[in-house]
Amino acid sequence: MAADDEGLASVRAHDTVERLIRERLATVLGGWRGSLEAALPTVVFVLVWVVRADLRGAVIASLVTAALLGVARLVTRGTMQFVLSSLLGTALAAYFAMRSGRAEAAFLPGILISAGYFVATLLSVVTRWPVVGFLVGMAEPDYKENPLGWRQDRAMVRVCNRLTLVLVGLFAVRLLVAVPLYLAGQVAALGIAKIVLGWPLYLAAVGLMGAILVRGRTPR
Repeated sequence: MAADDEGLASVRAHDTVERLIRERLATVLGGWRGSLEAALPTVVFVLVWVVRADLRGAVIASLVTAALLGVARLVTRGTMQFVLSSLLGTALAAYFAMRSGRAEAAFLPGILISAGYFVATLLSVVTRWPVVGFLVGMAEPDYKENPLGWRQDRAMVRVCNRLTLVLVGLFAVRLLVAVPLYLAGQVAALGIAKIVLGWPLYLAAVGLMGAILVRGRTPR
């Protein structure tokens, strides 16, 4: 009887698809701190380069920033998931820039990653295996034994498809802006675009997804 009561409580707590997805995405994306840790080293690299035009100094500053974020996580005994992701991305950008000797090369990994994400998210929508559904499946206890259980709920697939389309648009905008600037070697413009198309565009995309989830009332 207790197990039945808990199950009923879970259904009432997540009585709509949108409410469940909203809570699970907050868990997977790491909240504001995880997003900040992912973006800050890149912001530091861009600012140092724009102010000083010092490639080595910009690389060192971004790596030090990522390392300090890692230390802060260790001190507070928090998860290192987002810091490690940030450190890896920063190290990859530093390698490209130092290997080529061109500051704009630091942005090439990000462009390639955005291109890969664009193709992957677009294909996931076309095939009706939306990426957002996998994020929900990883975080939702109901799908612990079967991470693909969300696929059996057509309403869940439909909502996840709409949310994934937001991500498709996000990566498309990044590519449309960054690729021409990279080909033209416009480092300062790339730096500004990296900042604007990173954290602010990410927040805009999350805000749009949130609006979809808040307005939706799709029953499970």
